[in-house]
Amino acid sequence: MVDNNCKIMVTGATGQIGSELVLELRSKYGNDNIIAVGHRTQPEEDLLNSGPFEFADTTNKQALSDIIDKYNIKVIYHLASLLSAVGENKPDLLWDINMIGLKNVLDLARDKHMAQVFWPSSIAAFGPTTPKDNTPNETIMRPNTIYGVSKVAGELLCEYYHHKYGLDVRSLRYPGIISSETLPGGGTTDYAVDIFYQAIEKQKYISFVSESTTLPMMYMPDCIKATIELMLADKNNLKHQCFNVTAMSFSVSELAKEIKKHIPDFVCDYKPDYRQTIADTWPKSIDDGLARQEWGWQPSFDLSKTVKYMLEKIDLKLSKEKEATCQK
Repeated sequence: MVDNNCKIMVTGATGQIGSELVLELRSKYGNDNIIAVGHRTQPEEDLLNSGPFEFADTTNKQALSDIIDKYNIKVIYHLASLLSAVGENKPDLLWDINMIGLKNVLDLARDKHMAQVFWPSSIAAFGPTTPKDNTPNETIMRPNTIYGVSKVAGELLCEYYHHKYGLDVRSLRYPGIISSETLPGGGTTDYAVDIFYQAIEKQKYISFVSESTTLPMMYMPDCIKATIELMLADKNNLKHQCFNVTAMSFSVSELAKEIKKHIPDFVCDYKPDYRQTIADTWPKSIDDGLARQEWGWQPSFDLSKTVKYMLEKIDLKLSKEKEATCQK
């Protein structure tokens, strides 16, 4: 990372990760130094009120170029993406957003001599022939979803720009991300967020994947921490551009059991749909040893701590929303 006065652009700023990353970066580097870029017409007030916000489609290269020039951007966190479950129903749209958008960012970063680019990969880059337990950083990657294909292609494209043009581009393979602040956004691991809302409001949840489905996960504060720490890491210590990163792995039934400790009447039923076939191709656990070795990654949240914080934060959030509705 360059100095604290560096202008940083975050695309996908209204998404699950982007919305929280923008606020954390603004807290760390100053509100005016973090330019949020989103495609939605009505971003959250926190994003609009805390610093610069620009509306842009990342498939529009000229629009991105204009924003970069306007603010003299030196670092890009490119989080704009269409997720796995939505992507299976809209493969052409996913390819445009995930691949054309990424290439636009890499081209502009190269041509405008950017200091750094961050781009998130995913455990979706792995596939049914990948070892499922303790999946290593370098292994077989033959996904059978369009989202996974875009992530493998994206990893290779980022690596190409690093070796060909010397671009400092860094990536994390995110596991499922659990957040109390933003609603699910069309991913296969959405159940690990929605279950908390349903547990609090209805004491019941119907999971769209089976009770034994086990996937690597991470609570959002750890996700944000890992992202920023990777970008702050001394590049002389990095032998890789893309890293596995995780905090825990659990099955849906294990998650439900942990929630039940706090909400005794909670019941979880299971009705797997098409998302089950996607989840079945992903690892049950991943080895993030290289991230720990090369830049000191260490998660802060396990399952029990995550469940406790999620229930507390969502309960407070829903109470405030109900109070605001009653006052209207």
